[in-house]
Amino acid sequence: MLKAGRAFHKFAAKRNEWPKVRGVAMNPVDHPHGGGNHQHLGRAATRSRYAPPGQKVGLIAARRTGRIRGRAADKVEVE
Repeated sequence: MLKAGRAFHKFAAKRNEWPKVRGVAMNPVDHPHGGGNHQHLGRAATRSRYAPPGQKVGLIAARRTGRIRGRAADKVEVE
């Protein structure tokens, strides 16, 4: 695209999906990730599948969280 003006006219013909503002850049009244002294989440981004709609942002019903340790080759037993 190279220019914001071209993106503006492209998305103006569609829906209101541009520009995309990050949640951390918002205020706390606008988004659950907003606020704070720096642009960071400040809490886990993982949410329950059964959370109410206002809370459901971030990783919804993540299958696994945390640091992934090891590789698939380590898990296979070598005989």
